[in-house]
Amino acid sequence: MTNKAIQTFFNSTTTFKIIDLFAGLSVASILLPEAVAYAAIAHLTIQAAISALLAGLFCYACLGASRFAIVSPTSSSAALVAAAALSLAPAGGPDQAAFSFALVILIGCGLIVLAFARLGRLSAFVSRPVLHGFSFALAFTIIVKQLPKILGIEATGSNPFTLLMAIVSSISMWSWWSLASGIVALVLLVGIKKTTRLPAAFIVLALGIGLSYVSDLSRYSVSVVGHFALGFPSISLPRINMKQWLDAAELAGGLLVIVFSESWGSIRSLAIKHEDVVEPNRELFSLGAANLASGLIQGMPVGAGFSASVANETSGAQTRWAGVYAGLSVLLLAIFGKPLIEHIPEPVLAATVVGALLHSLNPQPIIELWRINRDQYLTLAAIISVLFFGVLHGMLIAVGLSIASAIRTFSQPAVRELTELDTTRNYVDRENHPNALPHPDILILRPEEPLFFASVDGIIDVIKSLLKSRNDCKILILSLEQSSDLDSSARDSLIELCHFLNKNRIITLFARVKDPVRLLLLKTAPDIFQDKLFWSVADAANSADTLLLDLHH
Repeated sequence: MTNKAIQTFFNSTTTFKIIDLFAGLSVASILLPEAVAYAAIAHLTIQAAISALLAGLFCYACLGASRFAIVSPTSSSAALVAAAALSLAPAGGPDQAAFSFALVILIGCGLIVLAFARLGRLSAFVSRPVLHGFSFALAFTIIVKQLPKILGIEATGSNPFTLLMAIVSSISMWSWWSLASGIVALVLLVGIKKTTRLPAAFIVLALGIGLSYVSDLSRYSVSVVGHFALGFPSISLPRINMKQWLDAAELAGGLLVIVFSESWGSIRSLAIKHEDVVEPNRELFSLGAANLASGLIQGMPVGAGFSASVANETSGAQTRWAGVYAGLSVLLLAIFGKPLIEHIPEPVLAATVVGALLHSLNPQPIIELWRINRDQYLTLAAIISVLFFGVLHGMLIAVGLSIASAIRTFSQPAVRELTELDTTRNYVDRENHPNALPHPDILILRPEEPLFFASVDGIIDVIKSLLKSRNDCKILILSLEQSSDLDSSARDSLIELCHFLNKNRIITLFARVKDPVRLLLLKTAPDIFQDKLFWSVADAANSADTLLLDLHH
């Protein structure tokens, strides 16, 4: 490398560091106030939120791959862990906090295990329509729960609608000054976000703190955050027994699916936008390590939230150093800014939460599903589940709906007949190309789903049914292009199909056979599959024509 090239490299590296420094400072100004607000959602201390912030930012910077992802407490993970911990410790208090930290540790361990098991595509089992519905209903639920803080009252309800009724029935106790401060804060948040790229949450909270210093807000029934303990985090396990750990583990599975699905959606969308490469198993591991570290230092669950990650991107972040700088900034703000945090007005803090969630109430993705008439009922079911059954049960139902949808797809196997398009050696779906030419005495079929234990029997039944309608068929060509590999059930079913067709004097050939499938079939049943596996449908069809000539002779 020449001296000029070395100088250019160091100049570009310095430029990146400066850009990342400014991006980190900008993101930190958003993360700290949001984390304080999310601590209230999770029914945990501000210490737990700050500990989680530091664990998420530093762990992901060391282990993750996305240059934009910001791993920190999120509104959805806070609401989920609060609901799960309350179900395990209905009385609340220290037991709820212990269960919350246990859940975070279990989420982290579960994500790490899934990463080593190479199950990074697990998030695909939570479909986007279900995730849209879940996020919409969760945002609505959290916003409604912020209203008592904005109004300066105490109100509870089993779901958002009963809570709204309780709020309305308490109208005589509303603090109009508290309501006014919350509305002004929300208007400022929205206005600043729409007109500038400045950190709106930081500016609004700074104004609220200033107002708290210059006037006695208690005279106007406006509450402030107040004193809270803040110390150096220590590593320890929650003091719960083995049965309680097992109870927590039952809920952690569903929680980790939602945490990773939400995070992977943010990471992947930004990677696609910038043509970056991210690998799901690496992201699983980094998120798992971040949650494990957070739980061990008594922190909240963390994930790659979309709003924080987009804020990092729009701030100009170039590398993961932006996350490191954000973490250092948060640490300095926490050490020297504790008195300021204590003076944040509660309605202003609640307005910050509402402002952070308004984008999740955008109905456009849901309206689009109705327009194209695809998956809209799944989304609606997810919304209803969260609104009427609560965040925890709604989450479990949402995950169940996604899995049920996948099972339904595989339980309705589709097999297409392929025919030759003129003389092009291209084989296409006969139903969509009625002018394509079928081969006499040859039936070419293509399963539309991968062959595995849950789908193979149904697909084989459809193949047998189609064969019955073709009495002239002497050779069956089965295209396996959808199957990148086979499990033992699929392999056994293919062998049984070959035996069945052989008894009925039908020769079976296989086309578009990928290497793992080819190696498995030749290893386990070479007498059946030798010289019967082809790279393309055209090659299999040519071989079938030759076999037919031999049969006629």
